[in-house]
Amino acid sequence: MLDPLVSAVPAAELVSALRRAGQTVATAESLTAGLLAATIAGIPGASAVLRGGLIVYATDLKQTLADVSADTLTSDGPVAASTAEQLAAGARRRCGADWGIGLTGVAGPEPQDNKPVGTVFVGIAGPESTEVLRLNLSGDRWTIRVGAVRAAVTELARMVGGE
Repeated sequence: MLDPLVSAVPAAELVSALRRAGQTVATAESLTAGLLAATIAGIPGASAVLRGGLIVYATDLKQTLADVSADTLTSDGPVAASTAEQLAAGARRRCGADWGIGLTGVAGPEPQDNKPVGTVFVGIAGPESTEVLRLNLSGDRWTIRVGAVRAAVTELARMVGGE
């Protein structure tokens, strides 16, 4: 049976790009709760590039496991660009990876902290810099979560490939 996550996301391209570059990735996931790491792991050969992941669904775990500062969580909240940036850096540092990806957002059905459903922040921390994407996705919880994974995989593959 074909892995439904792998078929919906260009994860094979990401794994290939990381292998060619001799680099690794780690994740810190809130709204996706491990879907990103599971998607990457669905590709044969992923063990050469996937260091691991942190599931930090609860706000307090963003601080204790992924090193998001208490000040950021208090001032900006768990769904913010600054939080995604620190999640990515924390994943990279905690797992000893070349790249870290942090995902946080609102999958619904209700808004959270004045952020509408579909608001997603993708942080990517790499050897040279960190970037954050803000997404406004639509659909049900599954569609939003898969869309966040797709965006993270696509953007990291672009960055690793030097595009």
